[in-house]
Amino acid sequence: MINALGLLKRRRFLPLFVTQFLGAFNDNLFKTSMVLFATYAIFNDAGAEANFNALATGLAILPFFLLSALSGQLADSHDKAAIIRLVKTAEIGIMLVGSAGLLAAKIGHVHLGLGLMLFAVLLLGTHSTFFGPIKYAILPQHLPPGDVLGGTGLVEAGTYLAILLGTVAAGFLAKLPYWWTIGAVLGFAVIGWFAGRQVPPAPREGPPLTLNYNPFTSSWRLISATMHIPRLFLSICAISFFWTIATVLIIIFPPLVKNVLTADEQVASVAIAVFSVGVAIGSVVINTMLKGRISARYSPASVVAMGGFVALFSFLSRGWTAAPAGQLYGFASFVAQPGAIPVLLTLLAIAVTGGMFVVPLYAFLTTTVEKDQTARTVAANNVVNAGAMTIGSVAVLGITGLGVGPEDMLFLVAAMCLVSAWIARRLHAACDSETCASG
Repeated sequence: MINALGLLKRRRFLPLFVTQFLGAFNDNLFKTSMVLFATYAIFNDAGAEANFNALATGLAILPFFLLSALSGQLADSHDKAAIIRLVKTAEIGIMLVGSAGLLAAKIGHVHLGLGLMLFAVLLLGTHSTFFGPIKYAILPQHLPPGDVLGGTGLVEAGTYLAILLGTVAAGFLAKLPYWWTIGAVLGFAVIGWFAGRQVPPAPREGPPLTLNYNPFTSSWRLISATMHIPRLFLSICAISFFWTIATVLIIIFPPLVKNVLTADEQVASVAIAVFSVGVAIGSVVINTMLKGRISARYSPASVVAMGGFVALFSFLSRGWTAAPAGQLYGFASFVAQPGAIPVLLTLLAIAVTGGMFVVPLYAFLTTTVEKDQTARTVAANNVVNAGAMTIGSVAVLGITGLGVGPEDMLFLVAAMCLVSAWIARRLHAACDSETCASG
């Protein structure tokens, strides 16, 4: 196996990496800008803010639930690079819709603006549904087996670094005139379109498929064809629990920063950025520890550590000194607080251990099946993930309705980490790297 970073020099990897990086950056730039605008400029209630974030998260997840089966079939039966070009073209139109919503909201048509922005979030979810299986399934087709884990780690690291930059950019653009944000999301959509055109062909492998366009029967058949295999079943369950945990964190985090840490938009974006870069670090670290071998050896310990850091984060939040009534900490005043560095370091630790947990699990999905089935396997994972994330979103709505605050909800996240560790332990016991690699 070559050094994972050496893959960035390869013509068969770099364009894909850049394309997915720009897509994740732009997606997060837009969605974070929308959430920060709604949290800080429209709503003035922690419950309403959490409910809006849950609604936005649910809309982004819905296409994964309905369309993942179709996306997997298309990716396994057509040239994946051609689908990438179509998806990146659609992104430009989606950002036009989202920009129109932001413009409408800024000039006073709040309900129309929020409606258009939420519609854009739904379309971005559809965009990600069709791109998601490809960015993993194309790796075994373009890379030798010994480099697939490294490529998967770089894709994960790149995704979260893109989230980092998109989140930070959204926080700083929130302080500028709105047309800066509009120009940014449209500009990066166009750049991503050009990058997508450089991805080398990845034609269909295996026999032709007869597409099933019924989202319900196709999803059921897709899951049935995948989940009866023990190692895939356990991988998908573990990944689904991870993304349910991530969903809860994503929903509660902006209200927690505003109402518990009493900080402004820039602090919220920096804190989310710290989380994002932590997952990227974890993705690279686990690849180094495993030396390219595909194994869940470290996943149980990683997610147990993640749960411990989540519980610590809750305790640190409770001991936080709030800003004076009616005021929010800016970034400079936030980091000047005695508890700021422990809070940020704990958040970083949550993310690093999370990245170490999930990256090997994605590698299982793409290396333990035939190459002509990889996209459908990833799509089956996305369907189950979407269902689990939807349950997480609904649970947040219900628990918030009972008056539970975000710092208390972190204990639910910590408990879920223990369930993830149990599943990952079963996966490691069922399938070591050599057995799985031989598929």
